[in-house]
Amino acid sequence: MKFGFGLPHMTRLKGSLQPWETVVTGPDQLRMARRAEQLGYDMIAVPEHFVVPTSHIDLSGPHYFHGIAGMAAIAGATETIKVNSCIMILPLQNPIVTAKGLSTIDWMSGGRTIVTFGVGWDKEEFDILGVPFNERGKMADEYLAAMIELWTKDKPEFEGQYVSFKDIAFEPKPIQKPHLPIWMGGDADAVLKRIARYATGWWPFLTKPDQIGERIDFIKSQPDYKAGGDFEVMYGLATARIGEGHKVIDDPNARSDMGAQQIIDRIGFFKEQGVTMTSVPIPPVSGIEAYLDHAQWVIEEIKPKV
Repeated sequence: MKFGFGLPHMTRLKGSLQPWETVVTGPDQLRMARRAEQLGYDMIAVPEHFVVPTSHIDLSGPHYFHGIAGMAAIAGATETIKVNSCIMILPLQNPIVTAKGLSTIDWMSGGRTIVTFGVGWDKEEFDILGVPFNERGKMADEYLAAMIELWTKDKPEFEGQYVSFKDIAFEPKPIQKPHLPIWMGGDADAVLKRIARYATGWWPFLTKPDQIGERIDFIKSQPDYKAGGDFEVMYGLATARIGEGHKVIDDPNARSDMGAQQIIDRIGFFKEQGVTMTSVPIPPVSGIEAYLDHAQWVIEEIKPKV
């Protein structure tokens, strides 16, 4: 089982924020990222929203990064750990600019970039940015195909409804071949079918843990499933605490105060469902050093047993 490291103050979600996190700075986060790498964590992911409508601030909080900028900062501060997004809202991006940003991070980091795309859920955010919410699925499919064309072809050409290009050069290509790993976040059938066509990883959010296995089977049953034996699934122990629209859910199996054996058993259940990467929520602590102490405990006491 691989382990993701959750940096504090990446968001201010009502369901997970600890009060001390709000004073954690960007330089603090980069120092913690380096420590997570030293401890042996496998990945750090960066959440993204461009704006948060005031109607959602109570649950979602106002604080989110630009995914590519955050990923680049973490990649530049580290040497071996993978950097990912969680999630990057694909229809709100220009696919050519996004492909360039991601390939640049992958090239400059020596091939350590993963991207997790989602189609978005907040119609108000789409309206503010002038993107048609009801077309986001079609846009995502087209953007994915266009980015893969840019990443993999010496003479990329693409003709679509939302993006077209020809007679262009596009470099640097990603270090990873055929291109950097694409994961998708989300739970609907349309998302899972998109994963089969374009992705090698899935980050479920609203899918219940005991349904993950059957949903993986659904992905792999699609006629255009392409991932082969390298399919990754990320599901954190605390994921079930956050519901649709960032609603707080009281799930006894997702508490942050579980003991070691409870955590080991739960991760074992995830593994049986097909999960390949997880994260362990930090219980209430007093600050950065206590947070890092618990992160070290997870690596020393939990990871070897799962």
